[in-house]
Amino acid sequence: MNAHVDFATLDVGYDIPAVPGMDEADIQTPCLILDLDALERNIVKMGDIAREMGVRHRVHGKMHKSVDVAKLQEKLGGACGVCCQKVSEAEVFARGGIKDILVSNEVTDPAKIDRLARLPNLGARTIVCVDHLPNVADLSAAAVKHGTTIECIVEVDCGAGRCGVTTPQAVVEIARAIDAAPGLKFSGLQAYQGAMQHMDKYEDRKAKIDVAIALVKDVIAALKAAGLDCDIVGGAGTGSYYFEGTSGVYNELQCGSYAFMDADYGRILDKDGRRIDQGEWENALFILTTVMSHAKPGKAVCDAGLKSQSVDSGLPLVFGRDDVTYVKCSDEHGVIDDPDGVLKVNDRLRLVPGHCDPTCNIYDWYVGVRGGKVELVWPVSARGKAY
Repeated sequence: MNAHVDFATLDVGYDIPAVPGMDEADIQTPCLILDLDALERNIVKMGDIAREMGVRHRVHGKMHKSVDVAKLQEKLGGACGVCCQKVSEAEVFARGGIKDILVSNEVTDPAKIDRLARLPNLGARTIVCVDHLPNVADLSAAAVKHGTTIECIVEVDCGAGRCGVTTPQAVVEIARAIDAAPGLKFSGLQAYQGAMQHMDKYEDRKAKIDVAIALVKDVIAALKAAGLDCDIVGGAGTGSYYFEGTSGVYNELQCGSYAFMDADYGRILDKDGRRIDQGEWENALFILTTVMSHAKPGKAVCDAGLKSQSVDSGLPLVFGRDDVTYVKCSDEHGVIDDPDGVLKVNDRLRLVPGHCDPTCNIYDWYVGVRGGKVELVWPVSARGKAY
């Protein structure tokens, strides 16, 4: 799966942190590494869960921004396609051979709409969210101009308080306009309750999603009364998929972080009161870092600071250890509390990032390791594609 990268032209330590065949101990740090065994187990598990629930899984590409990871999710997990948040991000996946792409966001800028309307010419089913009636005419005009079809799903604000309309009547009005517009196809609903994904308690998350499910049922009933059917009723994240997947209402999950896991998601509790990174999912993504200084007793300094991670959801955890703690960071340094002086200069540590999505967007490469060896190196294909 490395055939598209010419490693002979890349200089380790300058262009790239590692090449296949290297020992893990020789990887240049800081960098992102993937535990391939854990990643594959996570992907297979979610695929099995979706099939058992009788729903599709449309993986969220905004998390990893990687064509290679998305293809692995299709191959091992049976994913039906990907979600993206931006048109440029979607175009990366389309150019990379992904055939079913949902921009799970609104696209209203004329230049972006024009680019969106050209995605089907790359061979990809192209779907977008709508929550604003005038947007329908703009999408239609672009689709007609390029001779393509854009599928549209109406976004329902089911509790996140962000994008989306809030009443069945508003959904029906937009859906009818889509259904009547040349070049467009009404394909269903986007109903993602993002605000509750990281609530610690299982019961609290369930209470929030029960409200969302009730609203979506009312919306579907109103659409049926108007003669409109939903091919897609999508939503669900790593913190809630078991609710939507067994609701009898949703038919597509949109989980992303389950594949890599991060410290913030790992803290939430399952129905038995356990952290979800201690049984439900495995940590597969790490920032590999090196201890660069231990000049002061009880304090080690590593090379993974603010420029190596996103700390919006908290500091990283030192994986597999309870004797040392990552306690603060500046631009280029991470400070590790080492009360017993167990660390030495050039020791390697695996850090579980606080928030995987923005952390992945910092890096150019994923280094996949198995059995102490570098097995593959994948580009972070859509890194920086924020427009």
